[in-house]
Amino acid sequence: VQLQASGGGLVQAGGSLRLSCAASGRTFSTFAMGWFRQAPGKEREFVAAIRWSEGTTYYADSVKGRFTISRDNADNTVYLQMNSLKPEDTAVYYCATQVVPGSAYDYWGQGTQVTVSS
Repeated sequence: VQLQASGGGLVQAGGSLRLSCAASGRTFSTFAMGWFRQAPGKEREFVAAIRWSEGTTYYADSVKGRFTISRDNADNTVYLQMNSLKPEDTAVYYCATQVVPGSAYDYWGQGTQVTVSS
């Protein structure tokens, strides 16, 4: 599975961005797709995930009510709509796929930089 993330950029606090992650290859084995982020000097953290078949979503407490994860099964693409962005959302955002429920994520995209200015 290959993942291509895009949509990052520079935005002012309170603004919005929409990230996209296009999957190709053996996508039929995907159980869930997720977004993670890593800020400078910090560990990578979970942001949001969506079960590929039924669309159940999960969010980190820090982004609930501001971020929305969605997917387009036909295009094998997952999106992360980010609203009311804060400077603490600044990070490199990565998308990833999970094949086995509850297991570690198996495939990772290259990351896209999101910078929120105050």
